[in-house]
Amino acid sequence: MVAEARERQEPSTEGPETEHPELSVLPEWPLDTIAVLVTTDPAPHAIPVSWPVRAGDRRILLSLKSDRGSLARLRERPDVALLILGGGNVALCARGRAQILADPMPGADDYTAVAIEVEVIDDHRQSAFAVLSGIQRNVLDPTELRYLEKRVATLKSMAAERN
Repeated sequence: MVAEARERQEPSTEGPETEHPELSVLPEWPLDTIAVLVTTDPAPHAIPVSWPVRAGDRRILLSLKSDRGSLARLRERPDVALLILGGGNVALCARGRAQILADPMPGADDYTAVAIEVEVIDDHRQSAFAVLSGIQRNVLDPTELRYLEKRVATLKSMAAERN
């Protein structure tokens, strides 16, 4: 029975026999995805980040509040991980190096635009389960939602400029 459960939990992707198969490119995920950014100092620190932007096959853009400890940590140690669990069965950990794109971010003086140049994409999908939707939340402040939408539009514009 344990062997059967182990077989059902194997990732659904083909690939070399590794602990976590890797993807060659980032998949698409829903706009309203909440991800988890992991920085170190040297211990790991994890924070939720709203609406990461896929900016290419191996690049992700984020807006981080300028006074966040995570921003200070990634400035010191740019190696980061971003866990994304999103609708459409997206389950991955993107590992790479973060760099500051704009500080302050255009149109958002209290935020910094950050790029993650993804080196490894760990595929965490499983054949026995599918991620139907990622982390969900209710908007309590419509003004903050509009501000987030504005920052994401800026990040998308930054991504388009590079491509």
